[in-house]
Amino acid sequence: MNEPQQKWTETIGSNHSLFDLQLKEVWRYKDLIYMFVKRDFISSFKQTILGPIWFFVNPIFTTITYLIIFGRFAKLPTDGAPGILFYLAGVTLWNYFSGSLLGTSSTFTGNANIFGKVYFPRLVTPISIVISNLMRLGVQFILFIVAWIYYLANKEITPNWWILATPFLFILMALFALGVGMIFSALTTKYKDLSMLLGFGISLYMYATPVIYPVSMLPGYFKNLAKFNPLTGIFECFKYGWLGVGDFSPTMLIVSTIITIILLFIGIVTFNKVEKTFMDTV
Repeated sequence: MNEPQQKWTETIGSNHSLFDLQLKEVWRYKDLIYMFVKRDFISSFKQTILGPIWFFVNPIFTTITYLIIFGRFAKLPTDGAPGILFYLAGVTLWNYFSGSLLGTSSTFTGNANIFGKVYFPRLVTPISIVISNLMRLGVQFILFIVAWIYYLANKEITPNWWILATPFLFILMALFALGVGMIFSALTTKYKDLSMLLGFGISLYMYATPVIYPVSMLPGYFKNLAKFNPLTGIFECFKYGWLGVGDFSPTMLIVSTIITIILLFIGIVTFNKVEKTFMDTV
């Protein structure tokens, strides 16, 4: 007597295209993304004395340090914007980008144990990291808004309609960090010392980004070169919209968008390729 053939409700395979984002499958696991985001957010201040207050402590002390070193001693210009607000804007954005990039860059090496035991779309992990860091950005952005309202009430800044581009700037920065992070997460499965190089590279990259200085202070050649940095358009647009200062043009934002899309595409391809075989090298 022949036994009835089993019918599987789901078949797991690795035959999807390298260019496939598997967004439908990722959406099916949205509850898992929520759990990862909740875990990352809570673990950030679990068993700490100050708890969520640490999200405010970091930008406050970093801003004060930059104000003393780069504002008082180095005397770097701020294009007429209040020093505290200028540095706080840069620190808030930079904290989000660097945190998202470092988090996504360790997707495979940091989650090898989970990936080897349970199936779910691997893209869930970097997406959850970017979203959890977005929540931290929201908390620190509140601090920026409080300081911004103070200087606005004293008429020391002149914001404009480019403020409305803020959600797009956050999304663009998230996609840039996601794309570059996926590239490094794929590379570190084989070359583990790249993770140390990335940490050092991010520190240097900050000085190539207008975090502590405006693009307007750069000489002609370096100013043109800085426009090819995807973060330049984002940071300059943010400061121009909220503070009313900076050497910003819509072309800079277009360049940032194009480069971000290219890097995200490369990140997706490399991530999907390594996803199939990374357990053999991690």
